[in-house]
Amino acid sequence: MSLALPFGISYRYTSSSHFHISSTKDYSCGLLSITAGVHRLWCHRSYKAKTPLRIFLAICYISTGMNRISHWVREHRIHHKHVDTDADPHNSLRGLFFSHIGWQMMKKHPDVLTKGAKINYDDMSADPVVAFFDRHFGILKPLLGFILPVVIPVVFFGQELKPAIITQWFMRYPYVVNTMFSINSFAHAFGYRSYDKTIRPTENGFLSFITTGEGWHNYHHAFPWDYKAAELGSFFPNRCTWWIRLWSKLGLAYDLKEAPEHSIKRIVERKGDGTHPIWIPKGDPSAQVEEVIEEHPYMYMES
Repeated sequence: MSLALPFGISYRYTSSSHFHISSTKDYSCGLLSITAGVHRLWCHRSYKAKTPLRIFLAICYISTGMNRISHWVREHRIHHKHVDTDADPHNSLRGLFFSHIGWQMMKKHPDVLTKGAKINYDDMSADPVVAFFDRHFGILKPLLGFILPVVIPVVFFGQELKPAIITQWFMRYPYVVNTMFSINSFAHAFGYRSYDKTIRPTENGFLSFITTGEGWHNYHHAFPWDYKAAELGSFFPNRCTWWIRLWSKLGLAYDLKEAPEHSIKRIVERKGDGTHPIWIPKGDPSAQVEEVIEEHPYMYMES
């Protein structure tokens, strides 16, 4: 039988116990709730959302099995304020493994605790949606993250218990967590620094594709309050931006913040590593332009 799950994984279970796995990240509520919800909405306040949308994003986020919304926001604000220093919870200077998952296995560096205590996230307790889900987190996390994703396909779709547990607990959950953690690790190690070469975050088109738009990380650290988290708009690798724009048209999201073009140009000229399109030679040096396009293909995708 075939079943499409609401958290981004679909599979087909046959009598021979083979699984056919296919990615359906465009409809991944879990990934979208992290990128559009706890990251761009609650942490950076790059746009505002009506209560129904905030409830939807909170439910989907809790289903990922990650930490409280307020905890995620606090950790990420610390990361931005003290990026790649000892006060950064997942300091990439401590190695790829540490910045990816090792930071979850070790005691926090003292600087994370002392400087993190100064981070203001009172706006989280002021949001009734966040306050509710934080207050009932101990019940909601196992219920939405692990119990219902197994019970629903078994009870309502006739799925067998074993494949439901395998796909939800041992495939979906690690997939979502490691996909998002790749921004902390790989997006601080591999890619271009088109906007600010003085920091480690990079521009990485592949990571943007698998995370629904979070891979344009160098831009994001230069302009963290831009709801697009990228200069490139809402083409395919930045599907999160497409959803926010759709919600805006539906009246569910509003006050979308964007970095002005002149500010982007100024920081590119002052701090960029030379890979931004503004550095392409003018005139008709077609061979040179083709060479740059081949080297940096992601920069030429239309929004």
